[in-house]
Amino acid sequence: MREGLLPATVTTVLELSTSGDKARALTELLGEVFDPSETAVSAFEVETGVTTLSLNAPWKVEVYFAHHPDEEAVRDMLRPIVGEMVDETPFTTVNQRDWVATSLDGLKPVRAGRVLVHGAHDRDAIRPNDIAIEIEAALAFGTGHHGTTAGCLLALDAELKRRRPRHAIDVGTGTGILALALAKQIKRRVVAGDIDAVAVEVAARNARLNHAPHALDLYVGPGLRHAKADRTRRFDLVVANILAGPLRKLAPDIARVLSADGTLILSGLLEMDVPGVISAYRHQGLALAQRSAREGWATLVMKRGGAAPRPRRPAWA
Repeated sequence: MREGLLPATVTTVLELSTSGDKARALTELLGEVFDPSETAVSAFEVETGVTTLSLNAPWKVEVYFAHHPDEEAVRDMLRPIVGEMVDETPFTTVNQRDWVATSLDGLKPVRAGRVLVHGAHDRDAIRPNDIAIEIEAALAFGTGHHGTTAGCLLALDAELKRRRPRHAIDVGTGTGILALALAKQIKRRVVAGDIDAVAVEVAARNARLNHAPHALDLYVGPGLRHAKADRTRRFDLVVANILAGPLRKLAPDIARVLSADGTLILSGLLEMDVPGVISAYRHQGLALAQRSAREGWATLVMKRGGAAPRPRRPAWA
C-alpha cells in the first residue's frame, strides 16, 4: 500500500500473510510509527489465479528494517491487528550479498505504454522508441512494480495520447519515476515534491542517472506547501500517488492548483478507499472521468465537471 524507498541497507525483514483490510491497517500503522528512511512497508495481494479485488483475499505485508528492531515491541504493536499469528512469525536476518541478489531478481522490466522501467541489468529490454527509466536495484521498492505506480503510468500514457500538458506536478514523488516518465515525454520540466528529503535526493539522483538532470523542479515539503507547488490554477496535470488519508486531506489544495481544464490522476488506493476519495474531490468540484484497477489497486482520473459534462438545455426546453 505505501509506496516508498527501501533503506540503503536492509538487515531484517518481517513477512506477514493476512487479509486486505488488515494489510491496510498494518501499512498505515507502521508508516506512521517508523522513520521512513529506516523502515519500508509493502503490501500486495497474493496471486491466486483468480481475479479479485476482495479485502478477504490473501495479502502479504513485508516490512524492511535498516536495523534489527525490538522484536517484542513490534509484535506487541501488531498483535491487536493480526492476532497471535504475529508471535509465530519470525524476523528474518538478511545477508547483504543475498539482499543485492534478491533486489536484482525482483527488479524485472515493467512496461506501461512507451515507458519501460528497468534495472541496469535489463538494458537490453529497451526498444528503439521506448521512454526508458532506469532505477538502481537497491531502490527497487517503489519503481513501478507496485500496482499503483504502474496504474499511474498507464493513466499518463492515455492522457498524453489526448494532449500534452504545459504545467505538471507530481505530489509525493518518491523515487521520481512518474515525474521523470512525464518530463521525458512532454519535454518540459515537471514540478515534483515530497515530504521526505531523502526521497527528493533519490529523485534527483534518478534524474541524473537517466540523463535528465534538469527534468524535475524538485522541492521538499508536505503536500503542496511550497512556492513551486502552491500556485492557484497553475497545473493542467496533477499526479498524486500516495495514501487515501493524505489524498482526502489534500483535496482542497489539489483542487485549487488544478487548472480549469486540468486532469488529476490519483492512486495509492484500495477499492474500499475509492468512494471516500471520490467524495472528497467531488466536494471540490471534481468528478470521476475514468477508473482502473491493477493488482488490487485503484487509479482514478478526475476532471472538473467530469469527462463528459451534460450540455445545458435551452431555457424554452
